[in-house]
Amino acid sequence: MGKDMEAGRRGSGGLFRTKSVEQSIRDTEEPEHRLTRSLSAFDLTVFGVGVIIGTGIFVLTGSVAKDTAGPAVAISFAISGAVCALAALCYAEFASTVPVAGSAYTFSYASLGEFPAWIIGWDLVLELALATAVVAVGWSGYVRSLMDTAGLELPTVLQGPSATDGFSFDLLAALLVLALTVVLLLGMKLSARVTAVVVAIKVTVVLVVIVAGAFLVKADNYSPFVPESKGNVSGSGFDAPLIQLLAGYEPTTFGVQGIFTAASVVFFAFIGFDVVATAAEETKDPPRDMPRGILGSLLICTVLYIAVALVVTGMQNYTQLSVDAPLADAFKSTGHPVFAGLISFGAAVGLTTVCLILLLGQSRVFFAMSRDGLLPRLFSRVHPRFGTPYRSTMLLGGLVAVVAGFTSIEELASLVNIGTLFAFSVVALGVVILRRTRPDLPRAFRTPWVPVLPVVSVAASVWLMLNLSGETWLRFGVWMVVGVVVYFAYGRSRSRMNARG
Repeated sequence: MGKDMEAGRRGSGGLFRTKSVEQSIRDTEEPEHRLTRSLSAFDLTVFGVGVIIGTGIFVLTGSVAKDTAGPAVAISFAISGAVCALAALCYAEFASTVPVAGSAYTFSYASLGEFPAWIIGWDLVLELALATAVVAVGWSGYVRSLMDTAGLELPTVLQGPSATDGFSFDLLAALLVLALTVVLLLGMKLSARVTAVVVAIKVTVVLVVIVAGAFLVKADNYSPFVPESKGNVSGSGFDAPLIQLLAGYEPTTFGVQGIFTAASVVFFAFIGFDVVATAAEETKDPPRDMPRGILGSLLICTVLYIAVALVVTGMQNYTQLSVDAPLADAFKSTGHPVFAGLISFGAAVGLTTVCLILLLGQSRVFFAMSRDGLLPRLFSRVHPRFGTPYRSTMLLGGLVAVVAGFTSIEELASLVNIGTLFAFSVVALGVVILRRTRPDLPRAFRTPWVPVLPVVSVAASVWLMLNLSGETWLRFGVWMVVGVVVYFAYGRSRSRMNARG
C-alpha cells in the first residue's frame, strides 16, 4: 500500500480521517466531475484585485478615520494587510500543493481530517453567501443613487428593507446576483474576461482618485496623525467586543489602541483574496500561478488602500469626514464635485466583480463538498458543454439572490469577518500539520518560517476575532451547531471516504 493511501486512510471511519492529496487530485480527473483548466496567473491576479477592491475603499476608509483612528487609519490598513499576508503565504503553499477546488475546505481535509474540513466548508458556504449578499446590497445602493441623479426612482417596496419598515425587496440586488449566476454558468473564461474589463475600469477610477486627491492634500490635516485616545469603543452587553466581555479589556477609539481597533474593522475591506484559492482546479499551472495570483493581488490592493487612506485624510480633516460617502464628499468639500460622480460610478461598476468572484468561490466550495459525498453528489456534476458546476451554481445563486433581496447590510457584514478569520486560522494550522505528516509532498511554494509564521497568523486572526461583538460570536456559533447536526445526520455516513476505507 502506497503512502498516499495510508495517509488517506489515517483515522478511517473516525471524525479525523484524512483524504490524501493524491486522492484529491485523482478525483479531479473524473469525467463528470472535472473542471476545465483555463486560468493564468494574470487571470488569478485580476480575480483577486476584482474581489478585494469593493465598498471598503470607498466607504470604510473615511468612516473609520472619523470614528476610530484618524489619519492613522492608513496604519490600520497596513496592519490588516499584514495579517492577510500571513494567511496568504499559507494559502499559497496549500493552493500550489493541492490544486483542487474548495480552498480551505480541501486543505483541511488533507491535513486536519474530515470533520474539521466539513466545519470549515460549512463556514465558507455561509461566509461567501453573506459576503455576496452584502456587496449586492451595497451595489444596489450606488445604482439607486445614480438613478436618482438621472431622475429615475424605484418604488419604495423594491428598494430593500433599509428603505421601509414594511415589506420590501431589493430588486436590483437580486437581479445582479441572478445575472452574474448566468455568467458563471457560461464558463470560467467568460467570467475572467468580464472581470478583466470591469477591474480595469475600477482600478482606473481608484488611480484617478489617488492622483487627483494628492494635489488637494493639506499637511495640516495630518496633525495629529495619531489622535489622542478618547475613550472606549461603544457597546454594551452582546454588542460589546468579545474580549471586553471575557477579560474586561476595553478597546479604545483613537490613540495607538484605536489603530488596532480600526484594523479589525477595515479587515472587511481585504476579504476575498482567499477566494482565489478556490479556482486552483481551474488554473493552467497551479504550482506557479496560484502563489502569484494570491500574493500579487493582495500586495496591489494593500498599496492602493493605504494610498487612498492617506489621500482622503489629507484632503479633509478626519473630524469632518462623512460616514456614508467620505471619499466622494471629501472631493465635494474641496470644490471638485465631478470626482464624486466618478467615485459612485467606479463603486457601482467595481462591485459587480466582487459579487461575481464571491459567487464563484462559494459554488466551488459547495462543488468540492458534494464531490466528496458530504453534500448530495448531484451538485458535483459539471455541464457537458460549459464545464461548470451548473447545479450548485444555480442553487446557490438563487438562494443568495433571495438573501440579498430581503436582508440589510448591517445584519450581515460582521458574520463575514468572523467566518473569514476562522478560515485563516484553520489554513495556517493545516500548513504546520501537513508539513509534519507529509514532508515528502512536492511543494512549488513553501511558506517561510514554519511553524513560527503560521502560529503568528493564527494569533493575529484570533485577536481580530476577539474584537468582534459577542452577538456576532453567538450567531456564528448557532450556524456551526447547525453544521454539526447536518454532518452527523447526512454527511458522515455518505462520505466517499467510507467506501475507500
